[in-house]
Amino acid sequence: MTPPEYPLAVSHPVQRTGSRVLFALPYAVMAAVCAGDLAAGPALGLLPLVSLGPAFAGLVGGWRRTVLVGVVAAVLCAGLGLYSDLIGGRRGLTALLTVAGVTAAGVVAAVMRQRREAELASVRSIAEVAQRVLLRPVPRGAGPLRIAVSYTSAVAEARIGGDLYEVVTSPGGVRMIVGDVQGKGLEAVETAAVVLGAFREAAHDEPDLTAVGERLERALNRHLAGERFVTAVLAEVGDGPYATLLNFGHPAPLVVRPTGPVTYAAPPDRALPLGLTGHSSDAPLPHTVPFAPGDQLLFYTDGVSEARDAAGRFYPLKSRAGLLKDPDPEAALRAVREDLVEHAEGPLHDDAAMLLVRYREGHGD
Repeated sequence: MTPPEYPLAVSHPVQRTGSRVLFALPYAVMAAVCAGDLAAGPALGLLPLVSLGPAFAGLVGGWRRTVLVGVVAAVLCAGLGLYSDLIGGRRGLTALLTVAGVTAAGVVAAVMRQRREAELASVRSIAEVAQRVLLRPVPRGAGPLRIAVSYTSAVAEARIGGDLYEVVTSPGGVRMIVGDVQGKGLEAVETAAVVLGAFREAAHDEPDLTAVGERLERALNRHLAGERFVTAVLAEVGDGPYATLLNFGHPAPLVVRPTGPVTYAAPPDRALPLGLTGHSSDAPLPHTVPFAPGDQLLFYTDGVSEARDAAGRFYPLKSRAGLLKDPDPEAALRAVREDLVEHAEGPLHDDAAMLLVRYREGHGD
């Protein structure tokens, strides 16, 4: 078994550069104030601006660093006051009191910020554990298939998402589901749990994917209220050289072959998501795609296909199919995940799940 990947935060060069700038900002500001005061003289009254150092220090780092910057600011203030013959006068005393007051306020702000960050880290940790309990590790291999999975949680607001996936070995073959619940939070997780529980049972019991989909729809109709829905794609790989897909309004899987163009396994007709099929008489129809040794199917959620860069461009998943050439499916999927984060130029704004299914080379020879 291989556990899914749950990075709650991904380091990025822009983020690291921003952190370094914030770290150096208090010292740079104090140096600029000192230079300006020495150049302009005491008449301009720049001395109290030394307090900007501890003010900016509270933005990054802990309270100890804020105190350290405050001490440095007080020493600089006293030194400049002596140089300008302001110590003992009202202006010198006002500057020192300003530094002390801003430092105290910065320390309080730093303590409160650290407490909030600790609480947020705890919430994210709980969210990660909840996601791990919901999304069980998938098998590395099932029948003729090699399987890898990646789940990247969005860091924004540390909300638990509703992306889901599962792989079940049944009498009819290896059956899979990848889906995305509308919305976020505990309601989405509860809905995902209903879908996964129904799929795990139906995948063993039902004769085909259509019957599995009907079981999922009935389970959701008992659970869902209002217009909530779940997009999902079901797949089955048996003994034949093809895969059967049943798509409920979900992004079409990517088909990658050793030779030939990369294509999407789009359904013949667009269907409504699970939870809404009762509003239409046109139920989704299963369709097949050739799936032979060496072929790959990449299932994903819209957190992958709709990830945008700074210019608003969507992630070009099809053109990145070359990243899946690595002989190790897990390494191949990790390369796509890292490229996805690089494209987004920072943390993703939506959860992104990917399930890579590779037909073993030489199977059946």
